[in-house]
Amino acid sequence: MRITWLGHAAFRVEFDGKAVLFDPFLSGNPSFKGDRAAVSAGISHILLTHGHADHVGDTIELARETGATVVSNADLVTFLAGKGVEKVEPMNTGGTVDLGGFSATMVRADHSASLIDNGVSIAVGNANGLILKAPGQPTLYHLGDTDIFSDMALIAELHQPKIGLVPIGDRYTMGPQTAALAVKRYLDLDVAIPCHYATFPGLVSNADTFAAGLAGTKTRVLAPKSGESVEVG
Repeated sequence: MRITWLGHAAFRVEFDGKAVLFDPFLSGNPSFKGDRAAVSAGISHILLTHGHADHVGDTIELARETGATVVSNADLVTFLAGKGVEKVEPMNTGGTVDLGGFSATMVRADHSASLIDNGVSIAVGNANGLILKAPGQPTLYHLGDTDIFSDMALIAELHQPKIGLVPIGDRYTMGPQTAALAVKRYLDLDVAIPCHYATFPGLVSNADTFAAGLAGTKTRVLAPKSGESVEVG
């Protein structure tokens, strides 16, 4: 599995000849330095953890340009369908959808989730995390935007994620020390990739404290620069 961090909470994930995007906040993302066409090339699906603009990002344009199916909670994809997204897969917390060669499951996250549209706050469902499972691949867990919560232990028991995309930036999510505790106490990860940091003023600027908090544990912290890829599994 090849994972490319695109800055903030955006990732390109490639496996078994497939490619998907998570939370593709590219335009307006000061930490994204790549080419949008290049990072979206060949994608089949766009998976969204929640409706905030720094996660929905370029979804509408990318779906139109690539024909990708947008996967998220039913409220959000209904809103996006009204904006012209042609292919959607609605779901909600606890549900799983078969996406053809892999599946996505929505799990809990502790965060808000409205979308501002023409200056009006629109309710677009809850914030979630997403579990991606594919045969022969390590299970991946994008935590979305969240604080620590003890039911992460149930998510680990149910889904056995081995790769975690973990928000560490503080202010809007858990900070690096809390994120490290979440991984140590509740998640049995082989690899943790930090995200949602070093984007805007007020967010943690690096992953050093998060990595230090997991030193000596079984979890390997990989902190690529924006645009860099790591191979896992």
